[in-house]
Amino acid sequence: MAPNLYSIAEVQFLDNFEAGGIQDGERMIGYAMAGLDPDEHNYWIYRFMIDKESQGKGYGKKGLQLLTDRLKQNEGCRLIMVGNHPENESASRLYKSCRFEDKGMAPWGEKLMGLQVNE
Repeated sequence: MAPNLYSIAEVQFLDNFEAGGIQDGERMIGYAMAGLDPDEHNYWIYRFMIDKESQGKGYGKKGLQLLTDRLKQNEGCRLIMVGNHPENESASRLYKSCRFEDKGMAPWGEKLMGLQVNE
């Protein structure tokens, strides 16, 4: 997983991506970065992080639902993809709870999951 500082800098060079904090009131509890991959024409969640102390409290599911709802509003959004470390079962459970399905393994070693968007 890339450090947060790297992720914040990275989004400055990705034209079709947005990033933002996940907050509980005034308290920052996470970070997300997502957008359109120009090569695949699919939307990708490149980063989705919840602070360790805030995990297991429903913030991840709510944040992921808000993020996918926002991505679905983009014209032509048919598939939202995400990759995670294959041993990160809690991330896989979170994505599955939001209707993401297994899509196999990426050549770079991540487990891929996708959310089909109905038109």
